[in-house]
Amino acid sequence: MIADKLIPAALEPTYRKVCEGSRISDEECLRLYESDDLNALGIIANVLRERKNGNVGTYIHNLYVNYSNHCILRCQFCAFGARKTESHAFELTVDEIVGRVSRGLEIGITEVHMVGGLHPTLKADWYLELISRLRALSPVLFIKAFTAVEVRHLAFRIFKKSIAETLAILKEAGLDAITGGGAEIFDQTIRDQICKGKETAEEWADVHRTWHKMGMHSTATMLFGHIETFAQRVDHLRRLRELQDETGGFTGFIPFAFESEGARPELRHIKHATAFEELKNLAVSRIYLDNFDHITAYWVSLGLPLASLAMNYGVDDLHGTIIDEKIFHMAGATTPTQQTVEALTKAIREAGREPMQRDTWYRRIPSTWQKPASAQLACA
Repeated sequence: MIADKLIPAALEPTYRKVCEGSRISDEECLRLYESDDLNALGIIANVLRERKNGNVGTYIHNLYVNYSNHCILRCQFCAFGARKTESHAFELTVDEIVGRVSRGLEIGITEVHMVGGLHPTLKADWYLELISRLRALSPVLFIKAFTAVEVRHLAFRIFKKSIAETLAILKEAGLDAITGGGAEIFDQTIRDQICKGKETAEEWADVHRTWHKMGMHSTATMLFGHIETFAQRVDHLRRLRELQDETGGFTGFIPFAFESEGARPELRHIKHATAFEELKNLAVSRIYLDNFDHITAYWVSLGLPLASLAMNYGVDDLHGTIIDEKIFHMAGATTPTQQTVEALTKAIREAGREPMQRDTWYRRIPSTWQKPASAQLACA
């Protein structure tokens, strides 16, 4: 095969293992990160992509809602969170959020993706009213909300219940999925420098583990391209792979590069990851995370042209329309704040893939779609 001739000797053992369906080791993953042969990494990554997803590239028609950026934390990398008295602080009412989602349903969204800061004063009833009223809008709408750190905040400071009890209450109110945010880089020495005070890697994993044991699904993320090393990225991926082995509850992996413009001064000097670095990270993630079915290119971070190109480096999903994204744009992202379905399908076709819409759990769906009655129990 022509592809075989393009693999350098140093990567050939890894290539053979992937072709045979064998799992690569942490040491091999580190060697992939250390390689500058991007074409070879893409070839290896695409073996897994094609095996898992054929020639299909997916997207979701979704709306982002950031209900508030009031936050008790002060993560060094974050330009989103604010104290109530700061000029960029905001808080939406339940009526405002319901109105936005209602208008989104009119244009065909199938998902609302909703996160915010760790709000110091909102009550449990506010969150339950929000989820319940969104659920009442449409039985076919997927409600994806809250990072692991938000869930912990809700459990211990707002609901004053355990993680499991809190998630059960939210699920009963209508929550379909939790988000993968807050993972950043799991190594605690890095967390102490970029998000001191945020939940630990073990605490993040415990929230997702608990949710998965309830028969539900979530995504996983990585914030890379700041002060972490390749070895710390490997450690991050290893912890995700181990948790996925345990629960099988992750639907997809979504890495995105650090935006330094809005960060605290001590991190503002860091240059944004290059296109080369972004593609390499996606390819290596695809190769290592053999138990994840989907790797998503987050076009808000990459830009749509590079996200399209990433579909030749192990990516099978371009995320979604992401109407009204705020967190990355407040941090300095200069990409559009949303994409149309037409733009996403065009980008997928330009990558040589067959575009197909998906739902929150990455299941392929027709353009005229109704949420399955068994969505709460179905497999991804």
